[in-house]
Amino acid sequence: VKVVESGGGAVEVGGSLTLSCRISGYTFSSYCVAWFRQAPGEEREEVASLDFDGSTNYADSVKGRFTIFKDDAKNTFYLQMNSLKPEDTAMYSCAVAKGRIKLHAPWSRGQGTQVTVSS
Repeated sequence: VKVVESGGGAVEVGGSLTLSCRISGYTFSSYCVAWFRQAPGEEREEVASLDFDGSTNYADSVKGRFTIFKDDAKNTFYLQMNSLKPEDTAMYSCAVAKGRIKLHAPWSRGQGTQVTVSS
């Protein structure tokens, strides 16, 4: 499985970015996807997930500001980020796994894309 992120960059406080994650090389019909982020000196945090049935889950820190969605025709899923804050600055990575959010195989992860929010 290959996972490739894009769309990161520098943005001012209150701005928006949409991250993309293209997945290829998978054959499983049931899968879940998620976005993670990791700031320097901090542990990786799961910020949003999308289950096979379309259900989503968000970290409290991004609820109401971030939206995860996918385009099956393009084998791509996205993270729309609005009202960005300096504390959103991190390396964002996406991942896909066979199965459901509550019980899935190990994540296949991408290399990440940097998001920097400046005031």
